[in-house]
Amino acid sequence: MPVMEIFALMRLMNIHAHYDDFEFTACGTFANFMDADREGFRGRVTVCTDGAAGHHRMSRDETAAVRLQEQESAMAMAGFELETLEYPDGARPKEGQMTAGPEMLAALWMSIRSFRPDYLFCPPLPSDVSAGLHVDHVVVAESIRRVAYLLNVPQAYTNFYPQLSPPWESIRTPVILTVSDSYMGTENPFDLVVDISDRFDLVCETSWCHQSQIREWLPWVGRHQFRPPENYSQWCDFLRQRVLARQQNLGLPTDRIFELFSLTAWGEIPGLEQLLHDFPGVDTVLSPIAELGRKIRRWKTQGT
Repeated sequence: MPVMEIFALMRLMNIHAHYDDFEFTACGTFANFMDADREGFRGRVTVCTDGAAGHHRMSRDETAAVRLQEQESAMAMAGFELETLEYPDGARPKEGQMTAGPEMLAALWMSIRSFRPDYLFCPPLPSDVSAGLHVDHVVVAESIRRVAYLLNVPQAYTNFYPQLSPPWESIRTPVILTVSDSYMGTENPFDLVVDISDRFDLVCETSWCHQSQIREWLPWVGRHQFRPPENYSQWCDFLRQRVLARQQNLGLPTDRIFELFSLTAWGEIPGLEQLLHDFPGVDTVLSPIAELGRKIRRWKTQGT
């Protein structure tokens, strides 16, 4: 099958649980796409929770407002769109309280159908029961997995959205990839190793916008066990060392910076050539291309 021409309008969508999740998983890859001279590129970051729970001094309302402002600043800096997910009734999902139920599926169905991404990035589902996890990440991943087939079923959730009416328009189901999740430690399989070394400065800059997290909440909650950085330079040094330590644990080189992704069969299954053609920065030596090709052929043969 010949490789298709590059999309005239390439749309990437990242759906994750929290403000700041995107910066640590896919920001460099989105920047690679933006820099690849793709006319009309659009990148959208969809945050699924209201951000109200993650602080030890501010109230829920104060925390939600600060975290939203931080994410807005980061996305304005990077040039990507920001969407805050809402249930059909207009309420925002709350940390630790989401389920992969009908309201969540309907909200994601509407969000994805409205943006129509070519590629969608989301958290992974841990298969190893000994791996760590964050409940919100798992709920988002499970919800996207469940709703993926229904994205091109135009009346799947119209009971939640009575304003929708015929005629219905067909949409292309996106290719869905999972990102690497630090909560899972080294239990992160990967199909694509994407070099973001030239865009790591942007990762540092956008993540530095999340001051209430990296200088206040994360040091206090103790999950990542680091001292709050005193300045931007210290933050960049810390982040670089953290990324390189992860790469070393995964057996990857430490002279460059990478983001890691796994292809799923939840959505559209691309051809291998198309996938490698579309993704700027893929390291074809470090990525297990042969195994990825076998997986794609198996899925296509089985008619997944």
